[in-house]
Amino acid sequence: MPQTIAAADPRLRWSGSISNDVSPNGVMPWRIPHDDMGLYAEELVGRAAMPAGVRVSFQSDTSFLAGECNAFPERSPIDLMIGGELVGTAPTEDLTSFRFDDLGTEMKSFELWLPQFGEFQLMGMSVSDDAELLESENLWLPKWITYGSSITHCRAADSPTLTWPSIVARTRGYDLTCLGFGGQCHLDPLIARVIRDRDADLISLCLGINIYGNDSLNARTFGPGIIGFVQIIREKHPDTPIALLSPIYSPGREDTLNAVGFTLSSMRGEVASAVDKLRAHGDNNIHYINGLDIFNADNAHLLPDDLHPNSEGYGIMASNLLTLLPQV
Repeated sequence: MPQTIAAADPRLRWSGSISNDVSPNGVMPWRIPHDDMGLYAEELVGRAAMPAGVRVSFQSDTSFLAGECNAFPERSPIDLMIGGELVGTAPTEDLTSFRFDDLGTEMKSFELWLPQFGEFQLMGMSVSDDAELLESENLWLPKWITYGSSITHCRAADSPTLTWPSIVARTRGYDLTCLGFGGQCHLDPLIARVIRDRDADLISLCLGINIYGNDSLNARTFGPGIIGFVQIIREKHPDTPIALLSPIYSPGREDTLNAVGFTLSSMRGEVASAVDKLRAHGDNNIHYINGLDIFNADNAHLLPDDLHPNSEGYGIMASNLLTLLPQV
């Protein structure tokens, strides 16, 4: 008989979540403190319930891994990595289970990358009846927090290990916390507090595209909003490198005024200006990355909707950011 492992088993390490809602039904990771969800915008709560960048890790000599989860429509696949190598991708959309077989019987390190899009509750897992299960090795890795919009959330990536934050984190050996919220990157002060209160060796903030699309901040409030957001983070991260990324290329938005008078081009200037002001005020570890250096007009064919990169496009973003982000 297969051996059953509870989702809340203390030998399982949950990485990349801000909080976990543990119930008799299982464990649901959140990317905000779920006990405080009533304080957040309802639209942001819906995105924060999606476990982009969240991993479940452990060691085992099991030859297979099966799991039970909630059913949820429009959900990304789940990826299994063993020893840092991708060994399988399983669909989860509208399904209540997933399974990986032929994994060998040697002791090995498992890392499940949960779906980046769609709510996910792990209800339990099964392994071989005689398998041993151990906590994953407690290796120290630099901690990286990245905040942004759907372009950081990466719904269109083919699987969770193919988002640009995942590619960058795995290539550099970082412990990722992804705070990409589709449509909901509006410099919410509560998100600045979440970042402030979490350990970090590198922080990146990709700002502008949701604010442009929703007309949520204007020329009076966008720059001060950036500075205030960074200053909240600096309360507990006075010297941590912070990179501010301006919007990537998006045809039809570069020079088109939105309802409050912004173009994407002018928003890049605002982000760069905020960095200049922070530097002039004594912040020597704040960095500006132009979004056009991450993804430019030459890559426009990888924007199926003229806004969101496809999976190949996210790979290009990752490749460029590997050279642009500060090293830690």
